[in-house]
Amino acid sequence: MLEASDLRKGLKFQIDGTPYIVAQFQFVKPGKGQALYKCRLKNMLTGVQVDQTFRSGDKLEEANLEETEMEYLYSEGDSLCFMDTSTYVQEFLTKEQLEDVKELLKENTICRVLLFDGRPIGVTLPNFIELKVAEAEPWAKGDTASGSTKPVTLETGLTLQVPPFIEEGEVIRIDTRTGLYVERVKG
Repeated sequence: MLEASDLRKGLKFQIDGTPYIVAQFQFVKPGKGQALYKCRLKNMLTGVQVDQTFRSGDKLEEANLEETEMEYLYSEGDSLCFMDTSTYVQEFLTKEQLEDVKELLKENTICRVLLFDGRPIGVTLPNFIELKVAEAEPWAKGDTASGSTKPVTLETGLTLQVPPFIEEGEVIRIDTRTGLYVERVKG
């Protein structure tokens, strides 16, 4: 069991069998009475955010969460298939569960999959991922009037702003935490 005093941003716990993560946290100590912990919680199953206030001394139930390494195999309709690299068990996640990472995900990528009571509920990509540029506009040397970046389309369908010297067919490294271009990968 967790205490209300354990609350901090990023803490994962469950309320009535539903896992939540603390998105925002504020400690309030009124002049008299108990200390309050005002939190914005994000439901890890639905993504819905709710405001909740806890008093000092409140007990919280730890969530039955575990992370395992899995490989993304393929997409089928509205589901994406991941395989546990140690047991070869396959799990499916919906595109809604992967809303923020699906455009950076390519086949055979090793990810960390978050499981709640044995069910997959989310994916964490490696910090950096390498993707091939599928489409890029040509660049005229000396053309600085249009700015220092240009849009390219990657092999996953994601459109990204990159420096003008990046050409079609090149592989680039992207920071998955920010979704931004980092560098060109030497081939």
